[in-house]
Amino acid sequence: MAHDFPLFGDPSGGSPHGPSRAAVLTAVEARLLTVFGEPSGRAAVTFLGADRVEVLRFGPDAEGLVRYATLGMSAAPMADPTAAVVDQVRGPRAELVLTVRGGRDGVLRALATFAAAPQVEGLVVAPGGSLDLGAPLWDGAPFTSVLAAEPGGLVEDVELDDPADPVRFLPLLPMTPNEAGWKRVHGAAALRERWLQHGTDLRDPERRGVRLD
Repeated sequence: MAHDFPLFGDPSGGSPHGPSRAAVLTAVEARLLTVFGEPSGRAAVTFLGADRVEVLRFGPDAEGLVRYATLGMSAAPMADPTAAVVDQVRGPRAELVLTVRGGRDGVLRALATFAAAPQVEGLVVAPGGSLDLGAPLWDGAPFTSVLAAEPGGLVEDVELDDPADPVRFLPLLPMTPNEAGWKRVHGAAALRERWLQHGTDLRDPERRGVRLD
């Protein structure tokens, strides 16, 4: 049964007008455990100039699906790098979720890299956007990038105390280089329509790229 986890400002850390980093991540992890159960593994990565990011592995479940979820990206709101003033409380917050049939633990560092991008590169990750690793997502993977899908279908948002925005869980859909290039020209909606037309199993770690002609 899903629960909401409203948070309140913690004077021991963070802004007095918003939740602390620890409070946000505690609520996010609680939501993930409510949906997926206890993790079957976890790893932590720290990048220069960024806070620690964890990746939790859940499963495999009865269908052989393994979920990988980031934990740490939502600790601070994402901010437009061109903004003159950065709001430490308001702004979109997100974590990333990748589903792979059979699992591919080699993807852990790629996910941590994507989750650290808002801190390291000033990116605002949103549905319809893509993240490109520039290398296979794991050894031998036919994918080098991911498409961020709409949240809410797999894991419900975690509501935070006003004025902080809720934490959204963005599913990641792996893309081949050809699919990523086609998406840049035609848009995310058009690529998703192609996948749908061809019955593409986006959880298959060895799938071929969809026909784009």
